[in-house]
Order: sequence, then structure tokens, then C-alpha cells
Amino acid sequence: MKTKVVASAAEALAERVKDGMTIAVGGFGLSGIPTNLIQALRDSGASDLTIVSNNMGVDGKGLGLVLENKQVSRVLASYVGENKLFAEQFLDGSLEVEFVPQGTLAERLRAGGAGIPAFYTPTGVGTPVAEGKEVQVFDGVTAILERGITADISLVRAYQADRAGNLTYRLTARNFNPLVAAAGRFTLAEAESVVDDYLAPDSVMTPGIYVQAVVVVDDSVKHIEQRTTRGERNAADVD
Repeated sequence: MKTKVVASAAEALAERVKDGMTIAVGGFGLSGIPTNLIQALRDSGASDLTIVSNNMGVDGKGLGLVLENKQVSRVLASYVGENKLFAEQFLDGSLEVEFVPQGTLAERLRAGGAGIPAFYTPTGVGTPVAEGKEVQVFDGVTAILERGITADISLVRAYQADRAGNLTYRLTARNFNPLVAAAGRFTLAEAESVVDDYLAPDSVMTPGIYVQAVVVVDDSVKHIEQRTTRGERNAADVD
């Protein structure tokens, strides 16, 4: 089997990333984000980037790192989230932001990965989301035209991979990762482990045809945005 496993994230990105590129990044909040690949993107120094992601991480973590390094000029995202710097750069005009409804963002990535240039959706009709977009009526339902999204480079996080680039994800860390992987012209995945043989066919969530390179990472710590715990309840509190 010809291997797609590369020695490091920095090595893989150094040969590919250029100023002005569109980079799609998997994850939701800090769940399922390609932490090591984001750090390599920051270290590359590439600038004037357009980032496509559900959100921009938090201050000092995830995509917050490339914001701090002033490498991003435009963002397509669903919400600001916990990132104070994202909000500041958006409000002071240094960062162009296109807010995309979360379901629409998922479908735009899915369309890009499937080679579909555009599609109609009723989501956003009558809101600022619809401004400047073509409008049609289907069976009495008004819909706006949304463009598919393709990225120069996609960065994703997988739970397990094989040397052919097939990927599987763990629980909710799957989130946007399969859609982002398919939408990239060059997709680089970080995986917690790589099996020696092929993954079982029925476990594959992203086929290797969508993945050009895999890097193995060892993350002992997975960050979360806010830790909340359930307090102990007294017997009297239980019905």
C-alpha cells in the first residue's frame, strides 16, 4: 500500500500553503479541531488567508492562534463563539466576516465537495443573509442561491486513519470534519493513530480519495471551551 502518512504537519503544510489561500478547518468550538495542523499553519507565517470554519476557536487556542498572528483577512463562519479577539477584529473592520447559517455552511461545504456549484435554500430569506443573492420561488416557497465552497487546503482531525488516507472520527468530534475533508483541493488530516492495514470498510467515514496526506499526532490533552460539571445532589433533592 502506498502510504499517505507524512513525517510532520509543518513539513506537509510548508510545501503547500501560500499567502491569499482559502483554508477550510474542521471542528466545532474546540471539539474535533486539528490542533497540530492549526499550529503548523500559524508557524507557516502565511498571510491574507480566508478561513472557512464553524467558528474561530477561543483566545489563544484553535484558530484563535492565527487571528492573534494577524494571518487572516476574511472569515466564513456561523458564530463568533468564545473568541474575544475575533469579535474585536470584526468590529474594528480589520477582519471581513461573512456569517453563514450553520446548516447552510454545512451544505455549502457538502456541495463544494460534491462538485455542485450552487443550490437554493429558504434559510436566510428576508434577512441580511439574502442581500445580493439570486432569489427564486419553488412551489410557493422563496429561496436564495448559495454557492458551494471549495478550499485550497482543508485541515481536519480524525480519530483513526490508515495509510491510504481513509478516516474515521470519534463521536461528536466528527462534526464538520467529513464535510471539510471533501471540500478541499488538498486535504491534510491529523489522526490519533494509523493502523497498519486498511480500516474496516464499514467504519470509514471519509474515503481516502478525499485525503492527500495524514500526520500522526499524540494529544494527551483535549481542550474544551467551558468546563461544566454536575454538582452532587442530596437525597432530598431526588424525587
